[in-house]
Amino acid sequence: MAETRTEALHQNAEGLDIQAPEVILASLADAQVEAAKVVRNAIPSIAVAAEIIAGRLQSGGKLAYAAAGSSGLMALADALELPGTFGIQRDRIAILIAGGDEAFRTLAGGPEDDTEEAAGAVINAGIGRGDCLIAISASGTTPYAVRAMQEAARGGAATIGIANNRDSALLRQAQTAILLETPPEVIAGSTRMGAGTAQKIALNMLSTLTAVHLGHVHDGYMVNLTADNIKLRDRAARIVAAVSGRSTDDAARLLERSGGAVKTAILLAAGADNADAAEKLLEGAGQRLRPALSALGHDPEKWNPLFGKDHARTKK
Repeated sequence: MAETRTEALHQNAEGLDIQAPEVILASLADAQVEAAKVVRNAIPSIAVAAEIIAGRLQSGGKLAYAAAGSSGLMALADALELPGTFGIQRDRIAILIAGGDEAFRTLAGGPEDDTEEAAGAVINAGIGRGDCLIAISASGTTPYAVRAMQEAARGGAATIGIANNRDSALLRQAQTAILLETPPEVIAGSTRMGAGTAQKIALNMLSTLTAVHLGHVHDGYMVNLTADNIKLRDRAARIVAAVSGRSTDDAARLLERSGGAVKTAILLAAGADNADAAEKLLEGAGQRLRPALSALGHDPEKWNPLFGKDHARTKK
């Protein structure tokens, strides 16, 4: 088997084990920075993928992640955050990781070769037409990830492949390919490092842009968060206060009226008659706050929350 970029020896690795600790750490840090930089090259394909995912979710479909080993952990970190951060229902997210639940305790290498497990996981999760699957593999050849993507495509799902090696099987077979061509690892083949960092950044970008398309982000605020603890309830009140110009006490009362829904509370502050009316406005606006505010007679480009009314925004 030909050596891939993710298995190659880093140019600064020779003699690494006899260098001073500070020098070793500097090499590791620099490699992480270099890995992060390559994500910029993938922006066009990430943008395409986010639009596809948003379209599937908006139409009632599911989003699945399929991966093994370190890539599985990157997928897990992204997927588990979506309900709390952006309010995407948990039953619309599927996490397929080689080895199943046991992977969370041992992360054994063997299951990544189990293609039958991968196919079965896709079928059991009900991934098919109208859904989308993201398959992630640093090498781009992990049998579990490749087979999961093939099975999802066979069922009619849209497929997105993320890999760190050019011309790999995963990228060739994905309907939308995201190449993160990271440099060789300082510890050859340890793709939890640079490759994993680039995957984490790309997944963060992908899911965040998806949330923007779905109307779950407004002026940099997560306006569709699930406020299920003290910290997040406080954050929700601060978001409502910041966007509407109300005090945090008023915002908390508006959140009570809205059943904890941030967008609905903001529309109540902006003049919606009640929570039902605000929710109908959001439904008509595709869950986007800005056009819903327009429907209430506000110009979102001029509505200054500091005044709670139409007022020209000042720019520094």
